[in-house]
Amino acid sequence: MGKEVLNQILQKIKDYQKIIITRHVRPDGDCVGSTLGLKYLLQETFKDKDIRVINEDYVEYLKFLGEEDQQVDKSFYQDALVIVVDTATDSRVSNKLFKEGKEIIKIDHHIETCPYGDINWVEEEKSAAAEMIAELYNNFKDQLVMNKKAATAIYTGIITDTGRFRFASVNGDTLRNASILLDQNIDTQKLFAQLYLKDFNYYKLQGKIFKDIKITENGVAYVYITNKIKKKYKLSMDDASSLISMIDSIKGSIIWVAFIDNDDKTIRVRLRSRFAEINKIAEKYRGGGHAQASGAVLHHKKEIKEILADLDQEIKNYKENNQDWL
Repeated sequence: MGKEVLNQILQKIKDYQKIIITRHVRPDGDCVGSTLGLKYLLQETFKDKDIRVINEDYVEYLKFLGEEDQQVDKSFYQDALVIVVDTATDSRVSNKLFKEGKEIIKIDHHIETCPYGDINWVEEEKSAAAEMIAELYNNFKDQLVMNKKAATAIYTGIITDTGRFRFASVNGDTLRNASILLDQNIDTQKLFAQLYLKDFNYYKLQGKIFKDIKITENGVAYVYITNKIKKKYKLSMDDASSLISMIDSIKGSIIWVAFIDNDDKTIRVRLRSRFAEINKIAEKYRGGGHAQASGAVLHHKKEIKEILADLDQEIKNYKENNQDWL
């Protein structure tokens, strides 16, 4: 996308005294890092503006990046600019008052299905929404002021959504944008400790996960994290969701899935793949996302068999028509 939309976004930011930044529900490192990073960047640049990150949920493991702001009265939104980051559809926005804003800017890197903003900056080929915030800064370094706090948050978003630069979405621009952030003397050792150190109990759980992995006929690897397991190992929903990474390196398995019981009796589905595209299947089961990283929601356990059958057929089709899988 050309620089015209970036110019429009920067001008809107300059025009408004009040700016509210929000993201998607059930936050991850990218949406938290990009929203807080954008807030810190704008606060450092425009010290007289009232800039807040307002949402209705948060996660414990990312609180080292800073607290979000409390919800305010609806009247606060009437003359405010709302910036929604990393959220493909308006139904997944964590701040339910976001449409009360005078104008809305959407900044997102998911496949475009719902252009709900007055300005929509969507680049699905970008590795992370945080990379887009870094790119916004890089395009206007003569007008925006970066600091270590902002850089740390934005860099967190990039490394978490790229698997520490391992995913196919990473390109030269990703690394160039990240390098500008590293120039702010980010303490990467402390950052990685905050993100990746686990309690001893978590490693005991690994043994159970490895024991319980199942694989379909054509190679879909999957695990089911029940409420009983979550309770026994004292897992938060975020801890349980992160277990998807434990089964990502099985040879011949180019799709892997974690099913996780929700407290509301639905089942959260975390879908990942190499090579094969899974987002269309995720959309069929009330979800969506990227071609190789998506999520879905199941209402009944019988749907586990159904989605596994669809994913198994996707692997079969891919393996029959391609030679580049391992």
